[in-house]
Amino acid sequence: MMKYFQRLGSSLMLPVAVLPAAAILMGIGYWIDPTGWGSGNVAAAFLIKAGGSIIDNMAILFAVGVALGMSKDKDGSAALSGLVGFLVVTTLLSTGTVSMLLGIDPTEVNAAFGKIGNQFIGILSGLIAAAMYNRFSHVQLPTALAFFSGKRLVPIMTAAAMLVASAALFFIWPLIYTALVNFGEAISGLGAVGAGLYGFFNRLLIPTGLHHALNSVFWFDVAGINDIGNFWASTGTKGITGMYQAGYFPIMMFGLPAAALAMYHTAKTKRKKQTASLMLAAGFAAFFTGVTEPIEFAFMFLAPALYVVHAALTGLSLFIAASFQWTAGFGFSAGLVDFVLSLKIPIANQPFMLIVQGLVFAVIYYVIFRFLIVKFNLKTPGREDDENIQDVDGATVAAGGNKFSGMAATIYDGLGGDANVTSVDHCATRLRIEVKDMDKVDQNKIKTTGVPGVNVVGTQSIQVIVGTSVQFVADEIKKMRK
Repeated sequence: MMKYFQRLGSSLMLPVAVLPAAAILMGIGYWIDPTGWGSGNVAAAFLIKAGGSIIDNMAILFAVGVALGMSKDKDGSAALSGLVGFLVVTTLLSTGTVSMLLGIDPTEVNAAFGKIGNQFIGILSGLIAAAMYNRFSHVQLPTALAFFSGKRLVPIMTAAAMLVASAALFFIWPLIYTALVNFGEAISGLGAVGAGLYGFFNRLLIPTGLHHALNSVFWFDVAGINDIGNFWASTGTKGITGMYQAGYFPIMMFGLPAAALAMYHTAKTKRKKQTASLMLAAGFAAFFTGVTEPIEFAFMFLAPALYVVHAALTGLSLFIAASFQWTAGFGFSAGLVDFVLSLKIPIANQPFMLIVQGLVFAVIYYVIFRFLIVKFNLKTPGREDDENIQDVDGATVAAGGNKFSGMAATIYDGLGGDANVTSVDHCATRLRIEVKDMDKVDQNKIKTTGVPGVNVVGTQSIQVIVGTSVQFVADEIKKMRK
């Protein structure tokens, strides 16, 4: 089950990655016309509406992305089927259709059906479409129906399955919707404390990939909060909208880079150069883009207690930002790019105070991380025992190849090669590998490439944390497979 949810989290990264495009378009639009929101400038209106076309249709992107990511072949027909499934259920359960089915006035229809086109339904549609693809994409029908065999059968079966799902949702969706709204209201009702609890559990769920499920409740319109959408649309309450995003900026732009500096300073002398290379790249990624996994996975499993401290500090940051009602928002993650773009959004409230908070958190992170690492001799990068580290000279460069092919070759060899690797996939920063025998995996050899970490998540599942260049490493590994 855990493996299934990890695959789901990986699949969600594709549609989530579209958000920066919306953030850039809407941010520039609001920058041009911060008060009229497009009414006073044609170019601003064009950009804001273009960005809104992505934000407003995130559920459709989820349906397509999940269907594609969860299908066994990552085939386009699965993505098409995800769209088909979403259109079926949202049409059948729209307010207008439900009013006809029940023979009542549209104003009397349960409000839940007015919110049927949300991210939860998008994910559900994608999951069903992927299941139909995995089951029917190779089915051969009798000669008379042969045209509809194989992949052409998948959208048809998806539509049929969604008819059944729609019938079930007709009765249970109002209950699910109410439960989600109550959960969201319970957390939002706690104000700053609720934001802090959310931040804490968000970080704790990062290792499993299940943080995406938690994010969907607060960031999107699953439970009526829709913090990201409302912020970029500049709707809601100033100082409140954005409270589930703002506290991440001090952590991702300042806290974690400071933690990386502490890990560099506490590394063993002979490994400082290697550690500096890793921490510099990871720290810059966190500050500039908000991608923090290269840093987090560098110490998450080497020093789990330290990671719990990081999660607690994240919760504290969200609590403080929400308490003072300092707000900013992001389309992708809480890095410098999104911070700058969000400055001109009218609903942002005292966003520069997040920089002040970030500088304070940088000091807190550095002091706490350095103290705990030295006090308890935590095995953060550069402090591993000598017998667990191999010589890295030349480890990442293959003859006649580029740096990615060399890294890929070493990683693949450490995984056991063709004889042991059964599947290769990746998300935004991690290789996700299935192997026959975990005992044949040489983690030390994999680590000689300088990757931030290696994570064993099951008896046959292992993740190699590469960073934002993971796609190129995965492509090289796939070329090697026979």
